[in-house]
Amino acid sequence: MRGTTVLPGEGDSGEPSGDGMPTHRLEVPMPNALPFAIGTFDTIGPMSRAAFPHRHTFHEIVHVTGGTGRHVVDLNGCALRPPHLCFIAPGQVHHWEDATGLEGRVILFTDDFLLDHPADRDVLRGLGRRATLALPDEAAEWTARLVADLEGEYRSGAAGFHSVLRSLLHVLVVRAARLPSARTAAAQPAQPRSRPDSVAAEFMALVNGPAGASHSVRTCAERLGVSVGYLSEAVKASTGRTPGELIRQARVHEAKRLLLHTELTVRQVAARTGFGDPAYFCRFFRRETGTSPGDFRRGTGDFHHDHRLQSIARPPASA
Repeated sequence: MRGTTVLPGEGDSGEPSGDGMPTHRLEVPMPNALPFAIGTFDTIGPMSRAAFPHRHTFHEIVHVTGGTGRHVVDLNGCALRPPHLCFIAPGQVHHWEDATGLEGRVILFTDDFLLDHPADRDVLRGLGRRATLALPDEAAEWTARLVADLEGEYRSGAAGFHSVLRSLLHVLVVRAARLPSARTAAAQPAQPRSRPDSVAAEFMALVNGPAGASHSVRTCAERLGVSVGYLSEAVKASTGRTPGELIRQARVHEAKRLLLHTELTVRQVAARTGFGDPAYFCRFFRRETGTSPGDFRRGTGDFHHDHRLQSIARPPASA
């Protein structure tokens, strides 16, 4: 996960993205730690209630069970009338307005956590088109059960817990997409995009497509008909991350999928993900994930004993 997250103490560094918007990065205590966290607004930290507009480099799902105020995502705002589900995708701008007494659970995870269900990324971005999703009585009940199960599994850290977490999250995403309020949002026309946002969206579709792992920043710029500099500025402004970071992430995603779900050799996986030198691929994979391709395939990577992320609070300023 190096290059896609930052180490503890660097969560929201106040570093602006290309458009001057503060960008918040998910803390992961070690490169191969689980890129997932769930907790209350208090345990996740003050940034979970941020009243100023900011972007994330990760997904956030908020199950709001109490409180007043407004939640604003991009250009859409909605008064809180709990219970709600709120979805914020990487690159979206959100904040809370005049919020008091917020209660519920906050779920954070990176695209890397969606390894088993990559199509959920598009579903999550669609769900983020509304500031809140209302939960009718029956939906409120199953949402509460799913969120409680996610938190219980996360805290237990029992054998196979990461697979259970991914499955429970997938169920939550699929069921949320069936909600009447989610279907209404999907039927509404999208807000018109600026040219940089359109370029960034096309870039994301390109690197997340079937051959995305084989692209370089230069080949992407050529495909999109823009300069490397323009592409870098557009992607950084839209997502808070550089094209190089996102291409590395796409390569890691594809390598993991091939290692887990095929019998291809490491050499073949390297070739499929744009690496002509298997030795360099192995070094790249270890640098990005903290484990070797072989150990990852065997499930024997050196995962940290404490998978839980303590907080997404902005660190105190140094004296």
